[in-house]
Amino acid sequence: MAVIEIKNLSKHFDKVKAVNGVDLAIPEGELLVILGPSGCGKTTLMRMIAGLEKPTSGVISIGGLDVTELPPRARPIAMVFQSYALYPHMTVFNNIAFPLKAHGKFSKTDIKEKVKWAASILDIEKLLERKPRQLSGGERQRVALGRALVKEPKVLLLDEPLSNLDAKLRASARDSLQRFQRRLGITTIFVTHDQIEALGMGDRIVVMSQGKVMQVGTPQEVYHNSANTFVASFLGSPGMNFIQRDNYLFGFRPEQFVPQEIADRKDDLQLFFFAVTRVEYLGAEQQIYGVVEGSSDEKKVIASLSSETNVRLETGSTYTFAVPKQQLRFFDHETGLRIEPQPL
Repeated sequence: MAVIEIKNLSKHFDKVKAVNGVDLAIPEGELLVILGPSGCGKTTLMRMIAGLEKPTSGVISIGGLDVTELPPRARPIAMVFQSYALYPHMTVFNNIAFPLKAHGKFSKTDIKEKVKWAASILDIEKLLERKPRQLSGGERQRVALGRALVKEPKVLLLDEPLSNLDAKLRASARDSLQRFQRRLGITTIFVTHDQIEALGMGDRIVVMSQGKVMQVGTPQEVYHNSANTFVASFLGSPGMNFIQRDNYLFGFRPEQFVPQEIADRKDDLQLFFFAVTRVEYLGAEQQIYGVVEGSSDEKKVIASLSSETNVRLETGSTYTFAVPKQQLRFFDHETGLRIEPQPL
């Protein structure tokens, strides 16, 4: 296990600033998720930590050791890629054992013990004699993790390792990853563009955009107390609604925007007249699209309600909706930064 410190880290490709002045401190044993859209710099940041990209500027230290100029093999890290990169002609045992054999300093007995240890943690002992083509996507992912674990790294880097799995497998794989990370206590950095993975797995989340860190915090902090409009709109499906007033915006989450008659009477409520333009039934929930006073973009105003809600809403009708005032968030119109509550 190791503490990771990143100071003023940048990577420029000609005029493109892929990573631009990132500062991070990752405590020992933390599972940190780096989240952002394609092209935000999250994978480039991970590749610099791994030693696969040389920084334009900045410092990376692991466990107090400056590794900025060290090659990947000299860093106490292991990395699992999106593709898993398993050798198809090798058994699971030999795939997991490969980095130990390549090292050349381990006996056959040591290798066997380490492979069995990793396989037991990941519950793949019965698969050791199979070839990758005989495995499911989730099993291949665990083999790739096993190959990383046998190196006994201080830091584990995971580059979108679940993106090749279907939705059902991803849910179980998230659980497995989280359990084994907690069990071993390895400092782990997990890169993803999937907010469900980020919110469900991370001790903390780093939200990135255009090479910069927008916010670092717990899943609850970045979701409920977003630092700016980018974070507020990127997190959530759908993201936060925004309405402009003078030189500021106020926002609220779709699940907090409900018909007045079902709102909690204990809350201090902000009321809106909501003209419904479209209703989508999505199984367990329904999304209601419409326009409220002060809004000109109907796509930005959405309510997410349980499909079991007794209130019947029809397209073309106007209803009184409410948001608890303590759930309203305010942002500067020009900078997008979170500001103190403003008058409505």
